[in-house]
Amino acid sequence: MVDQGDRGVFLVTGGSRGIGAAIARDAAKAGYHVLLTYAGRANMAAAVVDAIRAEGGRAQAVQADTGVAGDITTLFAAVDQVGPLAALVYNGGIVGESSTLVDASDDLLAKVVDVNLTGALLCAREAVRRMSTANGGGGGSIVLISSRAALYGAPGEHVWYAATKGGVDSLVLGLAREVAPQGIRVNAVSPGPIDTEIHVPGKLDRIASALPMRRAGQPEEVSAAVMFLVSDAASYVAGANIAVAGAR
Repeated sequence: MVDQGDRGVFLVTGGSRGIGAAIARDAAKAGYHVLLTYAGRANMAAAVVDAIRAEGGRAQAVQADTGVAGDITTLFAAVDQVGPLAALVYNGGIVGESSTLVDASDDLLAKVVDVNLTGALLCAREAVRRMSTANGGGGGSIVLISSRAALYGAPGEHVWYAATKGGVDSLVLGLAREVAPQGIRVNAVSPGPIDTEIHVPGKLDRIASALPMRRAGQPEEVSAAVMFLVSDAASYVAGANIAVAGAR
């Protein structure tokens, strides 16, 4: 059932599949006009938009690589065409092929930093410019998708990914304090092993027995935490980082 109220624009990056798609669907059900981004796979983004519209929701997809500053400028211009921005969920997370750091290429490291961290900074900056009550905005909510990998470091797999997510965690802490007086709440959600394409096929099945809950999480479980943080029920929650990781 879609809430027919108009709650403004809900921007979710990486919304064509996995966690981002689950968030886009839930945001539409909550009454937001959803803008979701995709870098490739336009057909998958279109499928999410079609599913939302079929249920009476409002959504559109915008092609944007959030590792490219110019694409972010274009993205927020599209936001401005739709209406006031109420919520941003930065769901940017690329890993690359697993290896030790000494075997990682310059191009891989640069791209991961650009998408996972620099993109988060730029999108958060643009969101604050639009939401800030000091600039005439109506306030809003920013949720950055981090990762439990930030705590573990991911040695031998992708320490660069963990490092960028550690940067996201610091961004949340500092920005939350910086913009709280401007009517903006900034929080994070840190998923653990979630059943998405970010994992090598078969990995989650191999490690399931070692996980505290003996299973991986689902994208919808991450989305539930995000939607709580965006909601009025979390009106005094800022600078928080919710682990959705099954005790891992």
